[in-house]
Amino acid sequence: MSGVLLREAVTAFLRYLKVERQLSPLTQKNYAQQLDALIALMEEMRIARWPALDAAAVRSLAARSRRAGLQPASLALRLSALRSFLDWQVSQGVLKANPAKGIATPRAPRHLPKNIDVDEVNRLLTIDDNDPLAVRDRAMLEVMYGAGLRLSELTGIDISHLDLAVGEVWVLGKGSKERRLPIGRTAATWLEKWLLMRDLLGPQDNAVFISSQGKRISTRNVQKRFAEWGVKQGVSSHIHPHKLRHSFATHMLESSGDLRAVQELLGHANLSTTQIYTHLDFQHLASVYDAAHPRAKRGKNE
Repeated sequence: MSGVLLREAVTAFLRYLKVERQLSPLTQKNYAQQLDALIALMEEMRIARWPALDAAAVRSLAARSRRAGLQPASLALRLSALRSFLDWQVSQGVLKANPAKGIATPRAPRHLPKNIDVDEVNRLLTIDDNDPLAVRDRAMLEVMYGAGLRLSELTGIDISHLDLAVGEVWVLGKGSKERRLPIGRTAATWLEKWLLMRDLLGPQDNAVFISSQGKRISTRNVQKRFAEWGVKQGVSSHIHPHKLRHSFATHMLESSGDLRAVQELLGHANLSTTQIYTHLDFQHLASVYDAAHPRAKRGKNE
């Protein structure tokens, strides 16, 4: 009988979600499952009424859920359902405050893609073909890995964004943040080769990298071409743009140990994405890049 009052309140809440909020049947089902599981745990703890639930009891519910094998994402869903239900109870005047409000939601672990080791990157980048599309693709690969760009940044590069004499590229990143980045001599060389062939495809705008139809190359096309080259070059892992960006970050950090410089080059504050930007002068970034990047050595030939 201890769970009757608990379930009566949940039944009323689910009716509210269906009639007033008009949430999808799947969302209603998820709420019902999570709240039912919580009621079962509360019965074990001999809590028979929702007003008896305090912050310590909510923490105990979370701990019991973890011990039962609930993964962080599922536990976050359970606590979210509880918070929503208790907020509704507050709105109904049953509770004065929501005891789950201050309980931290566990974060699911971030799974960064595996980086490609330097030897495999070198194998990938040994494309030696005079076909215009192959030259374009090698230039894209060199720039992507050489500067650690996001895919959207790579496809967004215009002719005016390049200064090959100095070895720099200008990109527009997330949140319209501008970055001026060094590129290695190898990347600059292949960009020069590509720009000499670019007119053969009849460019229709100022994009550096264009498709065979002369339009700015799409992100989907880049992904497809990179994957194909990974297979052709005998690279063991699947090649996609973000893996090259992650490899850039890994190799630079391994070589330089200068986390702040690498974070600046990547265009975000730190690897936990806290959005706190650090600003270093460009000359320092360039010197760290030249000393550490496996394919930089600007001003020197391979």
